[in-house]
Parts: sequence; C-alpha cells; structure tokens
Amino acid sequence: MEGIAVYIAIGIASIFALWIIFYFIPVGLWFTALLSGVRISLLQLVFMRWRKIPPQVIVRSMISSTKAGLKLLRNDLEAHYLAGGHVQDVVNALISADKANMDITFKTATAIDLAGRDVLEAVQMSVNPKVINTPPVTAVAKDGIQLIAKARVTVRANIKQLVGGAGEETVLARVGEGIVSSIGSSETHKVVLENPDFISRIVLDKGLDAGTAFEILSIDVADIDIGKNIGAVLQMDQANADKNIAQAKAEERRAMAVASEQENKAKAQEARAKVIEAEVEIPLAMAEAFKSGNLGIMDYYRMKNIEADTDMRDTISRGTEKKSGGKNQSRESDDKE
Repeated sequence: MEGIAVYIAIGIASIFALWIIFYFIPVGLWFTALLSGVRISLLQLVFMRWRKIPPQVIVRSMISSTKAGLKLLRNDLEAHYLAGGHVQDVVNALISADKANMDITFKTATAIDLAGRDVLEAVQMSVNPKVINTPPVTAVAKDGIQLIAKARVTVRANIKQLVGGAGEETVLARVGEGIVSSIGSSETHKVVLENPDFISRIVLDKGLDAGTAFEILSIDVADIDIGKNIGAVLQMDQANADKNIAQAKAEERRAMAVASEQENKAKAQEARAKVIEAEVEIPLAMAEAFKSGNLGIMDYYRMKNIEADTDMRDTISRGTEKKSGGKNQSRESDDKE
C-alpha cells in the first residue's frame, strides 16, 4: 500500500512539473509560430513569461502581420504592450490600412492607440466615411421667425490629426454654430426654406474641420421646421413691460394725489378747529368787555341786529337759489316734453 501511495505522489508531482514546464516553455505556441514562418526561440518565449507579457498575444500578432506581408519586430510589439497599448488592434489596423493602400506607420498606429482612440475604427472610418446626425439646431432669421434645422454630416477620419485632434462633439458644435450664423444672416425665413443648400455651402466654406480628427466631406440639411415667431413674442413682451411701467407710474401719481388730499383735509380740519376755538373765546371776550366798560348795552344790541340782518339775508339768498333751481328744472322738463 505504501508503494502505491508513493507512485501516486510521484505521478502527481510529475504532472505538476510538466504543467510548469509547458507553461513557461510554450512548445505548442513555438511550433505554431515555426509553421507560420515566424522565427522566435523558446528562450524568448520564456523571457516573455518572466516579463509578464503573454506570449500568445505577441506570437499571434506576429503571425497575422507576417501572413499579411508586414514586417513587425517583436521588441516593438512587447514595448507597446508594456506601455498599455492594444497590440492586436494595432496589428489589425495596420493590416487594414495596408490592404486599403493607406500609408500608416507602426509608430503612428501605436501613438493613436496610446492616445485613447480606437485605431482600427479610425482606419475603417478613413476607408468608409461615417455619417453623423446633428441634434435639432434652433436659429432665428432677421424677420423674427424661428427655424429648427437638422443636418447630416459626412466625415472621414484624418489619421494625421487623430493624436491631439478634437472629436465628434467639436465637429457637431461647429456645424451647429455655422447653421445658426447662416440662418441668422438671412433676411427672411422664406429664403432659407427655398434654398436650404446655401446653409451647407456657407458652413463648408468656414473650414469647420480645422484642428479636428475628422475631414468633413459634406453637410446635408435633412429637415427644416418653422418654430415660433420670436419677433412678435419679443414685441408682446416689450408692450407688456411698457404697460406695467405705465400702470406703476399711474399708481404712484394716484397715491401722491391721495396723500396730498388727505394732507389738505388735515390742514382744513386744523383751521376749522382754530376757528371754533376762536368762536368759543368770543363770549368770554364780550363779558370781559362789559366788565371793563369797553362795551355798552347799545353796542351789544346793535351787534345782535347786524347778526340778525345777516342771517335774514342768508336765508333769503338760499331761498332764491332753490326757487331758481326749481324753475330751471321745470324748464328742462318742458324742453324735454
């Protein structure tokens, strides 16, 4: 029994040792590379393991490039992998560019990849242009009518500007700005509706793809809708503002008039109070005049007669005014009849 256990342990240890050997010495991968025409030694594959580089990625990339007729160095591929790049994407992009007769070097492709862009997609976009739909762009013509335009922008990747060039957002923003300026410079909205292609001509002449990673091939206005009458809305808002200002000023004048009237009433009441106060003091003054001998009894009766005559005249005048008013009313009624 002990001999069987020893044999089992030796067998397990042998299998583990063989796994370690084939892991660090990928014989199958070396044999595949050899059959594909890629010259690489087993020692180099072992060194890749120690440098934390997967040999499968490097060897398959070398096989693909060799079959496509490209000559790529192993050291360059390893350096790009250690720099954080996507080795297989770069090789596929170089193969696609070579088939499309595009002049792209390995250095350019790795720079685009390390810049965070999809180098394979960029090469494919250079061969097959991409159509970008702009969001609805709102602009106002000189006659105050609002227009809502949508455009399709056909772009092609500019390989030389992919590193450091602006992306799709910048292109869309510039195209939107060009549409707004072209519509805003139109005398009427009817001109834009009759000739929407003039928007494309104006926008293309501005060179909006400068400094971007794309080359604008064409700008086609897909749809133009009529929005609000902004000019009329602004005039209405201005009229409402003027009305509110006039109402505020009128309310201010009314408040000042009410305050002035109340002030005048207060002054009149104050003057009347002073008159009443003076009238109250008249009997006291007369009594004092009787005591001092400055006023006699005949003077008093004469003053009373004057007051009586004054009251009689006032009564007569009021009665005359009432009669004349009645006659006038009767005359008006007769005239009406």
